[in-house]
Amino acid sequence: MCGIVAYIGEKQAYPIILKGLKRLEYRGYDSAGIALLGDQINLYKKAGKVSVLEAYAENQDLNSTIGIGHTRWATHGAPNDENAHPHLSGDSELAIIHNGIIENYDSLKKELTKRGHTFKSETDTEVLIHLIEDIRTNEKVSLDTAVRIALREVVGAYAIVILDKTNPDVLVAARKSSPLVIGVGNNEYFIASDATPIIEYTKNVIYLEDEEVAIIEKGKEIKITNIKNQAVTPYLHQLEMNLEAIEKGGYEHFMLKEIYEQPQSIRNSMLGRLNLESGIVTMGGIEEFESKFLNANRIIFVACGTSWHSALVAEYMFEDLARIPVEVEYASEFRYRNPIIDERDIVIAISQSGETADTLAALELAKEKGATIYGICNVVGSSISRATDAGSYTHAGPEIGVASTKAFTAQITILALMALSLANKKGTISKTRYHALVSQLKCIPEMVEKVLKTNDQIKYIADLYKDVSNFLYLGRGYNFPVALEGALKLKEISYIHAEGYPAAEMKHGPIALIDENMPVVVIATKVSNYPKVVSNIQEIKARNGNIIAIVTEGDVEVKEMSQFTIEIPLVDEFLDPLLTVIPLQLLSYHIAVMRGCNVDQPRNLAKSVTVE
Repeated sequence: MCGIVAYIGEKQAYPIILKGLKRLEYRGYDSAGIALLGDQINLYKKAGKVSVLEAYAENQDLNSTIGIGHTRWATHGAPNDENAHPHLSGDSELAIIHNGIIENYDSLKKELTKRGHTFKSETDTEVLIHLIEDIRTNEKVSLDTAVRIALREVVGAYAIVILDKTNPDVLVAARKSSPLVIGVGNNEYFIASDATPIIEYTKNVIYLEDEEVAIIEKGKEIKITNIKNQAVTPYLHQLEMNLEAIEKGGYEHFMLKEIYEQPQSIRNSMLGRLNLESGIVTMGGIEEFESKFLNANRIIFVACGTSWHSALVAEYMFEDLARIPVEVEYASEFRYRNPIIDERDIVIAISQSGETADTLAALELAKEKGATIYGICNVVGSSISRATDAGSYTHAGPEIGVASTKAFTAQITILALMALSLANKKGTISKTRYHALVSQLKCIPEMVEKVLKTNDQIKYIADLYKDVSNFLYLGRGYNFPVALEGALKLKEISYIHAEGYPAAEMKHGPIALIDENMPVVVIATKVSNYPKVVSNIQEIKARNGNIIAIVTEGDVEVKEMSQFTIEIPLVDEFLDPLLTVIPLQLLSYHIAVMRGCNVDQPRNLAKSVTVE
């Protein structure tokens, strides 16, 4: 949630910050603002997208080599000009940008009001900068000391960068439970919520850890301490991404680009883990903790949104092949029900960004209770990757579209490899089936390429159903989570109400909704439960429902019962979700575009959910 960009160096700060905000706009686009330091702090902020800010600032004095910028996803206060970041201190000598939530802001605000502070916005962020100002003024301490003292008083999550009129060569940054990356250039520094605004200028970065404060001074080495003022030695990382990966590459939207990148992102997920010649699966993270995995009492997956759907697919995979009991938990609910966890459990967190606040909180609880914790995420150096005992990167490449697509298939690829590796080591799968599944998995990228060729057909279907009010998605077994994912994609980017159900559950309520106006998407591939799904389709047809079926190539039976069928290659049901989800992604995309929706930046959503 929210995007932070800051610059200090010899170049003009405004164009660097503005470009960075555009790259971070997937993290929030309710409002945007920039503060530049001249004779005073010059503040430019507007409700709306970054383009609105750019137009507003066009004829302003933008000359400065130090500045901070922010694109907001609203938490406290409506998305308007006053609540947009940056926020100023009462004496206008400090400006702050902030990602996160200060949970005790109300009590702090009341106390500060008693001391004579007045506030212009409804935000928790303005309270924080007034607190820092109050401490600096009354305690007569340096800015970084005031920041450390203030952060010991706040409850919640934060990534902050502060600009100081009285010290024009310094930025102060800090974080807790919200990511912050510092790019180290040639006599210049870049600060951002993630690496996308930085990669154009340097590949050398420092990831701030929780409760660390960085003093970033022009022409000097970064000084990092924790909030107790203990020195920390910064570690320089090398970014792996490239600039081309965060550009649209000729596609109309990032989402469409990322859908079409899936053959390659799946290949990348298998690279180094699946030996294409020997057919052997090797998972480094599992090898290190092999005994714990093989003797685990159970595996608990914690995730949110699309990653939760990936975990549901994994439940079928791990129980079916490796015969390990699995539970799948919403990370946002996990720690609030006092779960029973012990050292025999393995808790696996799945997150595209590796920064999901609820998932991180679930991991902290699992760690306290002695469980082995494993992470599956896409972003190298992310908080989850640093918090876990071991893990696997998906290597899907940057995913800019808010609606996750290639992250889902990359996660399932990793989970499939893990399930195969464990099943083979435990002897719960025959060598014949093991090698057959490995052989099919190797062919999945080519099969996805084939499914993508149904795009024109799906676009035609989308045009027919773009104006409906409701959709129903049905699937069974491995494809039940895919039905959930298809419904999620449609509602989050087209704003059409959609629900996913296990196909057999339709009779227990949703069947009441079905009539000639209700499109029902049914995943009806030729897997073990095919006859049951056919029966469910008959029930829909008997009630005049509009059936859009995802079927196996050559299927005749379902085709005769459906308005439309979209064919995919025949594959073992273990790997079916990697193919059946592709048409659902394309259907959602085309419906959303035809309805005039912003598919990359759907309303009310943001990519990296770093607040609870």
